[in-house]
Amino acid sequence: MKKRMVLMLIAVGVVFGALYGFQVFKGTMIKQALASLKDPPQTVATMDAVTLPWQTAIKAVGTVRAERGADLALEASGIVSDLNFKSGDEAKEGQVLLQLRADSDIANLEALKATADISAITLKRDQEQLKIHAVSQATVDSDTANLKKALAQVAEQQAVVDKKTLKAPFAGRLGIRSVDLGQYLSAGTTIVTLQSLDPIFIDFFLPQQALADIKVGQKVTAGVDTFPGEALEGTISAINPKVDTASRNVQVRAAFDNSKRRLTPGMFATVNVAVGAPADLVTLPQTAITANPYGDIVFLVEKKEGGATGLAVKQVFVKTGETRGDQIAVTSGIKAGDTVVVAGQMKLHNGSAVTVNNKTLPTNDAAPVIVDR
Repeated sequence: MKKRMVLMLIAVGVVFGALYGFQVFKGTMIKQALASLKDPPQTVATMDAVTLPWQTAIKAVGTVRAERGADLALEASGIVSDLNFKSGDEAKEGQVLLQLRADSDIANLEALKATADISAITLKRDQEQLKIHAVSQATVDSDTANLKKALAQVAEQQAVVDKKTLKAPFAGRLGIRSVDLGQYLSAGTTIVTLQSLDPIFIDFFLPQQALADIKVGQKVTAGVDTFPGEALEGTISAINPKVDTASRNVQVRAAFDNSKRRLTPGMFATVNVAVGAPADLVTLPQTAITANPYGDIVFLVEKKEGGATGLAVKQVFVKTGETRGDQIAVTSGIKAGDTVVVAGQMKLHNGSAVTVNNKTLPTNDAAPVIVDR
């Protein structure tokens, strides 16, 4: 009985020992297999960091405004009797554009002029009579007052007649006519717009911090989507002396030559104000920068002995500056000549082996032109 019990215990011990040994063996083999595994090389695109001239600029959006512009209307009402312009004409200062029917007003004016003439004759005659004491001084004084009154009535009626005539207050280009011959116009009805187009202004707003960097006469450049890729040059002509308390922005006006009439009031424009002196900064495509909670990073490609490709990446923290187009300035962290990963870095970590394929690279244009496709 005891012999059988001993044999059974020995058998159980052998079984459990075999199981334990198998588990230990399996764990050892798994560790060895995992230790032998390596990340396969990742394919990335790279560029060398270069130093380029960099001009710091303040960017803003603005609106094109005419030097002088007005929607022309008359103070008086009446029927249009004469039109002396066509839509889109160039008008000269003082040019008669429109005339309302004013027959009765002109007749009243002539009657008042006749009354004034009679008053002048009467005054002159009584002044001669006064010299020989044929009339009193009171009569001459009354004649003088009557003449002044008559002349005032003439001036008043002349103003009524003048209100029936529309003249160009300044030289410029006329817009589209909104009235027709024979039409009745109420006072204040817009007849046509008149815009003086050369020079032309662009109004824009800058944050109050920019006041230290801008001044009247400073050069600016502007662009409009009507002429993509073209930079228009102008100068700051005025800076509002008051900062808006709601936005803490200040209004700035720049003047531009518009002799070719390419800019028209109401256009949307982008404005760049160059500040400070140009500097040479390390420049990369914006795609090279990876943001994380600890700061901006880039991956540098370095040679590594013993790797499958001989190349590996190193993670580096950088400080970045302004952007222009597809580019970004790097103020610290890398130097010119460093090979930087510009595409494919999302699958990388510090020390990853890489292979380089630069057949397709991201754009690196300082002034890209947006094209609809």
